[in-house]
Amino acid sequence: MLEIEEILMLRYGLELPVPSEPDGYYSRVIRTGNLLYVCGHTPKRQGEYVFLGKVGEDFSVEQGQEAARIAMTNCLAALKEYLGDLRLIKQFVQVIGYVRSAEHFTQQPLVMNGASELLLTCFGEKGRHTRMALGTNQLPGGAAVEIMCVVEV
Repeated sequence: MLEIEEILMLRYGLELPVPSEPDGYYSRVIRTGNLLYVCGHTPKRQGEYVFLGKVGEDFSVEQGQEAARIAMTNCLAALKEYLGDLRLIKQFVQVIGYVRSAEHFTQQPLVMNGASELLLTCFGEKGRHTRMALGTNQLPGGAAVEIMCVVEV
């Protein structure tokens, strides 16, 4: 059986990065009971933003999906740092995604499918989750997507 990190690389060409330090006074992951709350992550690679701009104006839905996959990979990196082993995850409970959107863009759920599909591919039924996909006019650093999640351990 393939490890989660192998699936990320083989299927998506993505690696779990070393998480960067938070940009403010917050924690990447907070545990309460058996739930982990993971702070919002944007599509960054090696500490640098990728996909700066608006989906539906600067990027297609497909490019937005790639941005969502990168942001989710950064969430997974924070979880791995916190847990030590992603196999300790029992269930992804909720994913909330913000999509920096052009004025009349309404396909935020399709953009967030990039992150949801990644979780299902890597974790199987443990990756199934509830989700919110919201449009916004601005995100940190001008990123196209920001994702946070809640995970049961």
